[in-house]
Amino acid sequence: MAAPKFLCLPLLSLLALLVAYWFRHVEEDNLQDQLDTVLSSLLRAEQKVGLDAHRPPRIAIGFGGCLDIIVDGVALMKETTIEPSYNPVHHNFIETETQLAESFAYFFPPGAASERYVSNETLFRKLVDASKRLPEMRWALGGNAPVMANRLAAEGCDVLLGGRLSQEEASVLSDRIIVAGETVLDADIHLIMEYPTGARWGNHISRRANRYIVHSDSHNPMIDSLEDFRSQLESFKPDLLVIGGLQMMDSFPFKPGQREARLKAIQEMVLSMDQNIGCHFEMASFVEQNLMKDLLEYVIPYSDSLGMNEQELPNLLSLIKGGNITVLSDPYPRVASILDQMRELYHLLTSMELEEGQRRLTRLHVHTLAFQAMLVGKGSMWKNTMSATAKASLTANRHVCGSAHIDTRKAKLIMDDSFSISREVGSQRIPFKVNRPVSCWEEDTYEICLAPVLVCTEVFQTAGGGDNISAAGLVLQI
Repeated sequence: MAAPKFLCLPLLSLLALLVAYWFRHVEEDNLQDQLDTVLSSLLRAEQKVGLDAHRPPRIAIGFGGCLDIIVDGVALMKETTIEPSYNPVHHNFIETETQLAESFAYFFPPGAASERYVSNETLFRKLVDASKRLPEMRWALGGNAPVMANRLAAEGCDVLLGGRLSQEEASVLSDRIIVAGETVLDADIHLIMEYPTGARWGNHISRRANRYIVHSDSHNPMIDSLEDFRSQLESFKPDLLVIGGLQMMDSFPFKPGQREARLKAIQEMVLSMDQNIGCHFEMASFVEQNLMKDLLEYVIPYSDSLGMNEQELPNLLSLIKGGNITVLSDPYPRVASILDQMRELYHLLTSMELEEGQRRLTRLHVHTLAFQAMLVGKGSMWKNTMSATAKASLTANRHVCGSAHIDTRKAKLIMDDSFSISREVGSQRIPFKVNRPVSCWEEDTYEICLAPVLVCTEVFQTAGGGDNISAAGLVLQI
């Protein structure tokens, strides 16, 4: 006898639910297997190259340092009763609470990293005091140079660090680091206002996890460790010089000619070095056009290598091509777009006629949320590009998740299953292979390597991500 219809319908519904659950479970298992395979493949690529224990790389890095106060950005705005602004505006520096709200509203929705100088010391002190009342507030060593130095030391390098640090800052440095610069009593403080993907501030919703940084530095803009650093360079005998932290000069109230004089002193330091010693310049969030033009005169032409993120690449490219900067760019750029921008920047910088003492650019490293891309000139000093790209990718997860051990249950891939190497019609398309995730190929006078990032889904810290990634990428290439 046929079953009553009122019994069949619930049974069919239950069966449909069970089938859907089974397919979902199978899909999740397949995704987990894929992530595990990508991780093991990246680890193998990273471990193909080791450091010489008898003669570890020696890296000199400057400049500056600070103590980072890391807080939830939205929570801090609420604590200081700064209301959400619905008039997003880009400001070169911050003087009022209104400007802070407008600037935060400008960068928060796209999830773009930003760093701004606060000229109003009373406002900055108010923000710092409010941050100390937040239960999740924590301190960390900050500044491009010290953060990169600690990563380099952790990877097995010996490091000379140029910076004037407090005893508190120096206490968390690796024993492999020598500090060149007098001790200061009061460290400069940077306020790191972090937020996760999907965070809400009024009607604003962040598209990706990132941070908005404010500071009111007094030591770092002057690069006041430069002379001590330079005096120790020759005896330290570095294999590589790294320059960073120059964004602290952005929008700072220098006396006429003062900033140019400090940048010229950096230029003279590089000119005094053996040309066989590589020089890497780590970019940052620059917004003052005049400073960027000074960097194009005094620093970039004397660098063999440049490191930057998906915001800083089009910013520099726009300045060179059109004489202006682009403060905000796509936070989720496609691979083809980044590669085209890297090629264009590389060709523009390498086609310039060199003046005496200037260097020909031979390396570009661009780090994005989804992938790492390296462009390295053939026959240049840089080696092991494939392994270095894998190491940079793994370091992105390690830093953001706050663990040396990578847990694929706390990671995801957001790179496409395949990518075009250019936006030009008919460009080669490269499939993504989980068992060989690092793709490398040759073009013209250079090689390009690209690796996916196992994007951390339980963010511990985004600040310092670029510094850790760039430092790790350099370790295997010198």
